[in-house]
Amino acid sequence: MSSPAHAHHHHDHAVRHDHGSCVKDALARADALCTERGVRLTSQRARVLELVWSSHKPRGAYAILEDLSADGKRVAPLTVYRALDFLLEQGLIHRIESQNAFVGCPDPGTAHTGQFLVCSCCGNATELTDRGIAAAIADSAAAQGFTVQRQTVEVTGICPDCRDH
Repeated sequence: MSSPAHAHHHHDHAVRHDHGSCVKDALARADALCTERGVRLTSQRARVLELVWSSHKPRGAYAILEDLSADGKRVAPLTVYRALDFLLEQGLIHRIESQNAFVGCPDPGTAHTGQFLVCSCCGNATELTDRGIAAAIADSAAAQGFTVQRQTVEVTGICPDCRDH
C-alpha cells in the first residue's frame, strides 16, 4: 500500500546505506531538474542542498549556516533562507513544520504532498507517498467547504531501528 519514497530513509537492517551515494544522486537529480526547468542551481544553492541531505534528520537554517561558516565563508542568514526558499519552490526539499527544519526530497520531479514519519528517538524523517492519505484529507476538507492549498502531514513515533535497539 504505502511505502517510503526512498529506501535510504527506511533503514533495512540487511542492507548498508551508502549515504555518500545518496547525497551525490540527490545533487545530480537537482542539477538535471533545474537545467530542465531553466533555473540556476548556483554553487551556493547546491551547497545548501548538500547540507540538507547530509543527514536524514531534518536540518534547521542555523545549523546549515554554521556548516557554511565552517567552510570558511561568511554567509548571511538571508542568503541561506533565500537558498532554502529556492529549493522549496523547486520541490528539492521539504519543510518539517514541527521542527522548522528541512529534509531532502527523494522524488523532486513529481508533484506530491508531504507525508512524514518522524522518529521521536533518533529524529530521522521518512517521507511517504500515499495518494490515499492525500485524497482523504482533500475530500474531507472539501466536504467542509475548505480548499487545501498545501498539505503536509507529520506523524511522530518510533522508527524500526530505534524500536529494535
